[in-house]
Amino acid sequence: MKNHRNINAAFLAASFIVAMISTGCTDRSSDMKTSKNDNGANSVSEESKAVQKSDDEDYSTGDAKLDDPRNQDNIGENELLVLSFGTSFNDSRRLTIGAIENSLESAFPDYSVRRGFSANIVIDHINRRDNILIDDIDAALKRAVDNGVKNLVVQPTHLMNGIEYNEIVDKTAAYSDAFEKVVFGEPLLTSDEDFERVEKAIVDWTSEYDDGNTAICFMGHGTEADSNYVYEKMQKLLKENGHTNYFIGTVEASPTLDDVMNAVKSGGYKKVILEPLMVVAGDHANNDMAGDEDSWKTAFEEEGFEVECLLRGLGENEEIRQIYVDHAQAAIDSINK
Repeated sequence: MKNHRNINAAFLAASFIVAMISTGCTDRSSDMKTSKNDNGANSVSEESKAVQKSDDEDYSTGDAKLDDPRNQDNIGENELLVLSFGTSFNDSRRLTIGAIENSLESAFPDYSVRRGFSANIVIDHINRRDNILIDDIDAALKRAVDNGVKNLVVQPTHLMNGIEYNEIVDKTAAYSDAFEKVVFGEPLLTSDEDFERVEKAIVDWTSEYDDGNTAICFMGHGTEADSNYVYEKMQKLLKENGHTNYFIGTVEASPTLDDVMNAVKSGGYKKVILEPLMVVAGDHANNDMAGDEDSWKTAFEEEGFEVECLLRGLGENEEIRQIYVDHAQAAIDSINK
């Protein structure tokens, strides 16, 4: 069984200290000034660009009304709170975060599934643009308290276990006395088994492009913190299992675009597939990866490669969603121990 966190008031009170000495990933601070995160989604700087672009240009990211903000009351005694960084790209939000929430709802009919975003800049932008208000973490927890929830299961959609994950634990501490039980599911890439399952998922997902002449490149977010090891670990696993035409790079850290470019050149490939290694396909995917200016796409094209971009987040993959379901199951199982 995977590790989980069964949190009582004493543990929560000490969680901030634990977070400070852990080897987690650096993420954005509470004043939203940094761009490092551990969720494989959108950084603050990225979403800031998206907000500015939305204000300056007339473009659409999809119909926000098709997405369920999951901020309804009448929660009942059992709640499964899904916490994400968030994205202002409406279609991607529905097809990734929304799909994860739907999978959890189907798997756990005895729990009311609700949503919380940690990025208030994303929440404010969606509210201003689409008149739809998504709960931030504090609002989601207060809603649970006001609705008399007894058993609270928190499942993050983060890619890795780092400071942002610990921030969620710390924020929950302020509300812990209101619940009988609070347990946490693990992020996507936690155990060795998780890495193996994610590797299989992304290889199966791209098998139709694996013709021997194509380099399949995944773009992650990256961080300067120790948690960045997850990208190197995934690259090593792919190589060890014979997927030598699969390459992992990041926007913010290493491996860099130059690292990936050099590896692809050395392999003698003719075509390049680009896909985000992120839960959502937001601004990084649409612009830093697939944009028509100063992007991974244009960089490869300038080197003479044929490039195809797959604009889909990991949350769209059923096998990836099942990992989140299994992590939530381990947390729920712990309630009755």
